[in-house]
Amino acid sequence: MENIQDAIKDAKEALPDLTPTPQGLKAESSAHDLKSRLEWGEPALTILDVRDRESFNKGHIMGAMPAPMDRLANVAQSLDQSRDIYLYGATEDETLQAATQLKGAGFRNVAKLTGGLEAWRAIEGSTEGTEEISHPGSDAYNVVSRLAHHQQSHQK
Repeated sequence: MENIQDAIKDAKEALPDLTPTPQGLKAESSAHDLKSRLEWGEPALTILDVRDRESFNKGHIMGAMPAPMDRLANVAQSLDQSRDIYLYGATEDETLQAATQLKGAGFRNVAKLTGGLEAWRAIEGSTEGTEEISHPGSDAYNVVSRLAHHQQSHQK
């Protein structure tokens, strides 16, 4: 009986782990990459919007923190340097400048969100702000209800 149980245990250990998990941080991440992590429920990341405060107030990725370029150094002081940070700005150049500044300050896990807010809106990511017409439901980041939707939109 023990031989059979040992054989079953060995067989289970030999099988690959097929549990779907989002990709980790990449230096240049797509809106899909970020959305996968949020929908998975990963709490250990920070989203920084480095556009000016007026633009941030009009609309931003839900949960993003305002960190205008002129205040980025101050905001960064309150962040854990080992935390995964996603950045986006008004332009790719502004995003690159912010990433360079954070890396120069010792942050190791910094990702530039390619396409910024517009790419996020294009995949129907949740947003908030005074001019946003998108109002996410109570399941905006519910893993079970959103994974199927994400898979469908990611395959397009």
